[in-house]
Amino acid sequence: MGKYVIRRLLQMIPVILGSTFLVYAMVYALPGDPVQGRCGERPCPPSYVAAFNKEYNLDKPLIVQYLLYLGKLLHGDLGTTFYGNSVAHELIIRYPTTAKLATLAILFEIVIGISAGVLAGIRKGGFADNLVLVSTLVLIATPVFVIGTVLQLVFGIKVPIFPVTATNGTLYELILPALVLGSISVAYVARLTRTNLAENLRADYVRTAKAKGLRPRRTVAVHTLRNSLIPVITYIGADFGALMGGAIVTERIFNINGVGGFLYRSIRQQDGSAVVGAVVVLIIVFLFFNLFVDILYGVLDPRISND
Repeated sequence: MGKYVIRRLLQMIPVILGSTFLVYAMVYALPGDPVQGRCGERPCPPSYVAAFNKEYNLDKPLIVQYLLYLGKLLHGDLGTTFYGNSVAHELIIRYPTTAKLATLAILFEIVIGISAGVLAGIRKGGFADNLVLVSTLVLIATPVFVIGTVLQLVFGIKVPIFPVTATNGTLYELILPALVLGSISVAYVARLTRTNLAENLRADYVRTAKAKGLRPRRTVAVHTLRNSLIPVITYIGADFGALMGGAIVTERIFNINGVGGFLYRSIRQQDGSAVVGAVVVLIIVFLFFNLFVDILYGVLDPRISND
């Protein structure tokens, strides 16, 4: 297992370098002038533009800019926004809200998704199975902003159970946004659980367990479900890494002061330094969560770590 972890860590190095360079290059290749509008309605003086470009290394070639940024990144410096604020500080004060939102969304995936998948798997072809298949298909086909707007209208205005916005980031305020954020993943988890469970119920070891006289509930809970959840756990772990990266659309709909909202505002303000710093952190968080999932998968199936 130790060699497996070391190999995965070494594989992450070129991924981080390549992905951060692509993000850096694409952000600074976007059209628009970051100095525009910083001096009001009048154009900024040439001396101010020159000083601004020098401060953020915008007067240097792209590869030089990236190497200078990479040097700061290796020392834990994510840079400063175009308004003089530390990117690291901006992310630190917002990540707890995003972490709570992602955790609630994952809980919905686990409870609702796995329960629906198990119900559909053990009753394949029945009413429950068809209901789960149709409802999950509707969720997958519906954009997140539509789901968020509808739930916001129904449970926030028509039947005011939850707040319309989650400005303070409390757990109660984040229940509805978390349900929106995890809705599509709930559908995928339910379908994945249902498919694997239905397939394993036809396996030889299940028939052997039934022949030995084990009760159906014990056969499903102890033997079948245990093997069926391995790919589901992998999906949930990877999805948690993606959700921890921030949900731009969901946080925008519910006015959540999280990482996604910060990234959205930075893009609108053409604050390249803030966008690059935030996206770099999202990449690193996602990669480390994927590493955790790979390790967990290796524990569940030792054949993987021995490859």
